[in-house]
Amino acid sequence: MKSPVASPPRSNAHPDADAVRRQIASRSFSTIATASHAGIPHAAGVMYAYVDGVFYISTLRTSRKARNLADTGRASLCIPVRRVPTGPPSTVQIATTGQILDQDDPEIVALVARGALNAITAHGELEIPNGCFLRLTPRRHALTYGLGLPLRMLIRDPLNASGRVELQRAS
Repeated sequence: MKSPVASPPRSNAHPDADAVRRQIASRSFSTIATASHAGIPHAAGVMYAYVDGVFYISTLRTSRKARNLADTGRASLCIPVRRVPTGPPSTVQIATTGQILDQDDPEIVALVARGALNAITAHGELEIPNGCFLRLTPRRHALTYGLGLPLRMLIRDPLNASGRVELQRAS
């Protein structure tokens, strides 16, 4: 007897791209996922600053996330978006390309001078020996879960709560 093949879920979510960008900008916590060249995955919670459409994360150059980013140039972020006090949060998932910047890189110095990185530098991060910044540029689209639909519909039909938005406008 053949196993039934489930049809792919349909999406009921229609998130607004500007609203998703505002959600990203108003938060500062994410989970970052990287993998080594050998395919060994790693995930960690991080604080981020979202400046002009780019994510910045302060870390140690010797951290696994920095080493993996140096190896592959890729990372993904999963940002929780709490809509109600109980239950699981909605999320925004973003694939990125990235690079590692030194603490004294001119781009970092300029961002610090204008206060754009206060959320991730106000606790002495710039004084940590061997510190660096991950500069993560999102790919054009982000995936969402639970955003762009009423909470009642999310609760009733969680399998069809995924969405997709354009983060980077085509030039």
